[in-house]
Amino acid sequence: MTAPLLLVVAAALVDADNRVLIAQRPAHKMLGDLWEFPGGKVHQDERPEDALIRELSEELGIKVEEACFAPLTFASHTYDEFHLLMPLYICRKWEGFVEAREAQALRWVRPRDLRNYPMPPADAPLIPALVDLLS
Repeated sequence: MTAPLLLVVAAALVDADNRVLIAQRPAHKMLGDLWEFPGGKVHQDERPEDALIRELSEELGIKVEEACFAPLTFASHTYDEFHLLMPLYICRKWEGFVEAREAQALRWVRPRDLRNYPMPPADAPLIPALVDLLS
């Protein structure tokens, strides 16, 4: 049987020092305590960019315009329950201050140091593209 497809969108928020923001998943959720790029599920009839704008507002309290997203790469990974497809966008410009609105831990990390943080299997393969772009 084929696993259902889950479309999730993520952002690599990059600050003025070329650090990338990662967030720690809550312990009680699937893949709890692992670090990931901010983002979330794309709702039915929602565009990935609109989902990312919504998720960044809900999770981090920032306002982002679609024009500030640049697609970088994507992940395609099969978990036991579903197959995840996740485009990753680079974003260097937003309004407001990044804050943990869902009580998650946040870290600004140099791309070369991202591998020091345990990540879900779908997120880890995104790191080389970030290192290449930001190094």
